[in-house]
Amino acid sequence: MGGKYQSPHFHTFPFESFIQIKTNWYYLPLILLLIMSLGACGGKSSTGSQQNNQRSAADSESNLTFFDVTLEQADEVGRPLWKVKAKQAVYTKEKQIGQAESPYGELYQDGKVIYQIKADQADIQQDGKRLFLKGKILATDPNNGVVLQGNEMEWLPKEDLLIVRNQINGKHKQLQAVAQEARVKTRTQVVDFFGKVVANSTDPQLRMRTEHLIWQIKQEQLIGDRPLQFERYKNNQITDRGRGNSAEVNLKTKIVTIKQNAQADLLDPPVQILSNSMIWDMNAENVRTNSAVRVFHRAEKLTVTGNQAEMKIPQKTVYLVGNVNAVGQRRQSLTSQNLTWYLDKKLLEAQGNVVYRQASPALTFNGDTAVGNLETDNIVVSGGKTGNRVVTEIIPESPKPKN
Repeated sequence: MGGKYQSPHFHTFPFESFIQIKTNWYYLPLILLLIMSLGACGGKSSTGSQQNNQRSAADSESNLTFFDVTLEQADEVGRPLWKVKAKQAVYTKEKQIGQAESPYGELYQDGKVIYQIKADQADIQQDGKRLFLKGKILATDPNNGVVLQGNEMEWLPKEDLLIVRNQINGKHKQLQAVAQEARVKTRTQVVDFFGKVVANSTDPQLRMRTEHLIWQIKQEQLIGDRPLQFERYKNNQITDRGRGNSAEVNLKTKIVTIKQNAQADLLDPPVQILSNSMIWDMNAENVRTNSAVRVFHRAEKLTVTGNQAEMKIPQKTVYLVGNVNAVGQRRQSLTSQNLTWYLDKKLLEAQGNVVYRQASPALTFNGDTAVGNLETDNIVVSGGKTGNRVVTEIIPESPKPKN
């Protein structure tokens, strides 16, 4: 007891033999308490030595390096919730654990692995209820092949929720997406992408842009409940565009349902379709609406409206039903109950209560059917099978006032 006490250094303390093997972090508080107790039994020392010892103990308590670390957490019945291993890790009292080198781990649900996680380097925190990693994290679902990359990951096992934040990149054989955050509901296999979402589906080849996209992995379905824009590709070239306040994409049937302010812009033929809702069958190459619709031919400046419509894109043909009204750029018009529009032939076929009007000279024709080109004013109106006579009305121009 007569000499000065030298506080133990943690890198030479016999405890070093323990940290070379796998370490369970539940025992860390006990280990630290033991180290502090050993230091307190050293007897009296000078004031300077005490201050140095206190600083050394404080530094060592808040910053300890361990090797071959294993962190694991179990639920109430002993089933694992997570397990993370690292070659080397720095323990801090505030964070429970600090920076880990080459961490690799597994996340569990009902005792089964649902995600595998790894990183080159990461900060790790755990409190028994959640596991938090910060770094370049890679999380892989071994069951469905979903891969999520981000700079933060949080696992909340009691909520069946995995959150990946900060520069999200998601990959799968059906979909690739970037976003600010991804929330995975692990039990139902549903991923919510939030913030500046850009998603690319493989088949059909679509690129979608929105602020929130729901990916139902089992159902092979994408749901956008906020304004969404999408582009369709063939051979890496844009062929069509669409938008709406909400949309659903069935990746299995290749059918896109657009709701509220639905719009489709086709490049070939150059046609725009507007409706409150529409169903776009990418496989059959047609667009259908069951609500009021407006079809506009950008090259011919011809607009046709109706109660319902269907467009067969390869045939470049539009079928309209109910209160059909076709209007040309010189205000000539053709109204009917049904209309078939052959875009390639620039031909209209109208049936039922047909009325053709032109502004100059002012003419009106009434009949049962009509066939012709509205742009060239070459329209033939007939009585059809009913035998009704065609009624022609010539409206003379009003005389111009004399000066």
